[in-house]
Amino acid sequence: MDYVTCWSDLQKQELTLGDDFPPGRVNIGGIPSYDGYFRKTWQVPRDEYFRLHNLDLQRKLISYAASFVSFSPNYQNVEALARLVASDSLAAPAQLLIRLHPNHFQNVHLYAEEREKIHKLAQDLPHVHVVEPVPLGGSLGYYSGEDMPEKSSMMAYSDVFTTVYSTMVVEAACHGAPIVSVCLDAPGGWNTFRKFSLPLSQIGNWPTHDRFRRAGAGRVALNEAELREALDFYLQNPGADRDTRQKFIEQEVTFSDGSAGKRTGEYLLRLI
Repeated sequence: MDYVTCWSDLQKQELTLGDDFPPGRVNIGGIPSYDGYFRKTWQVPRDEYFRLHNLDLQRKLISYAASFVSFSPNYQNVEALARLVASDSLAAPAQLLIRLHPNHFQNVHLYAEEREKIHKLAQDLPHVHVVEPVPLGGSLGYYSGEDMPEKSSMMAYSDVFTTVYSTMVVEAACHGAPIVSVCLDAPGGWNTFRKFSLPLSQIGNWPTHDRFRRAGAGRVALNEAELREALDFYLQNPGADRDTRQKFIEQEVTFSDGSAGKRTGEYLLRLI
């Protein structure tokens, strides 16, 4: 490469200090694909979105986006959330919307088995719902980046958004949603010979995860008691951590005015 355009000053530091890339050849353009988030381009009306997933307009919405499936099961997280919602054990009546990961649709028995267990959980328990990422068609499989109206609406209308770190915490912060990173360990991980597993409690020091925690942009739950406490806190204090989430956005995304595409395009044009 001769030139690089990246998201943020943090990424520029990684490129210049970590990869010895010349600073004068690195542009900070923000994240063009997030412009639609800030412009609310993709959000469908709330009533319409709730009807789409048979959600109850009178119940709080807790969403969970599966993540880190390659490293760890997510079922233990989903099951804990589902139990809390179905038993009405939280500070307010709530419902759970689970977004499956594209890996759940790979030709991998472990992932497919977890997908079916999650569907079964939603069938057996009240107020638990599942949404799947959109298939791209042919041999392209599933990818979470293509169904933007679904993703954006889910984050925008969640009273509490939950996931396992990943860039989803950045995306959720862009929508103003309170965030809980659910990192319950599954004993033994996938418990399968030659299948690598990583305890979710041990990934908090990965770069984006660490910055999320240090910024105070959300809460982290390592067990079910902490999960219930974090959910109750945000259900009772929906405006909590709003300022720190905004600072987290500025740190990770740089431009939150929907201008990243224009800025990046102008940079490429200047190179020409």
